[in-house]
Amino acid sequence: MSKEPKTHDELDTVNEALTRSEQFIEKNQKNIITAVIAVILVVSAILSFRYFYILPKQERAQAEMFKGVFYFEKDSFQLALTGNGTDYVGFEAIADEHSSTPAGNLAQAYAGISHMRLGNYEQAIKYLKAFDADDDMVAPTLIGAIGDCYVNMDQVKEGISYFEKAAKKADNDLISPIYLKKAGIAYESLKEYDKAVKAYETIKNKYASSMEASDIEKYIERASVQK
Repeated sequence: MSKEPKTHDELDTVNEALTRSEQFIEKNQKNIITAVIAVILVVSAILSFRYFYILPKQERAQAEMFKGVFYFEKDSFQLALTGNGTDYVGFEAIADEHSSTPAGNLAQAYAGISHMRLGNYEQAIKYLKAFDADDDMVAPTLIGAIGDCYVNMDQVKEGISYFEKAAKKADNDLISPIYLKKAGIAYESLKEYDKAVKAYETIKNKYASSMEASDIEKYIERASVQK
């Protein structure tokens, strides 16, 4: 089948889908990190009692983190990053000064997302890559955020690799389909329609109960006719 150039309507559809996907995952990046912070801080406090020599640092880092989260929740990302000049030093300073503590590690994630929201993609990647976790919710969400940064820097192939890593690491109906869809849309932007179809079909076949699967047929059809 010969390839027809995309119409403006088709391009608008791709761009609209990408925008909706970005908005959804950005919201979830924020919500997932915020929801898990209480658990992480409680667990880290327990662990710190075992390793009492880091407890004072951890307590200070925890106190500072809560102030930063307040700014983050208010979308005051610059204040969250660099502090208010009085009683809060910022996520960057917490991450640097308390890197040996769980709270310092979590500050890496907050700093990365804050930089991403401000459009500082190289800095965002630096902090997001420094975050250390191995769960199936926060870790893949932040891996996917690295992909978003690369795509926004016009390094689409590198971004796709992180979307696919995020989907594989999560392997659940909430996170994986989001990043597979983002990978598919990014593949379409590169005119790699076979790979786009494969990403969409994985959503259809493996994550059939996900929200993304409800309308995935139209994405499969759109990419298929371009092959």
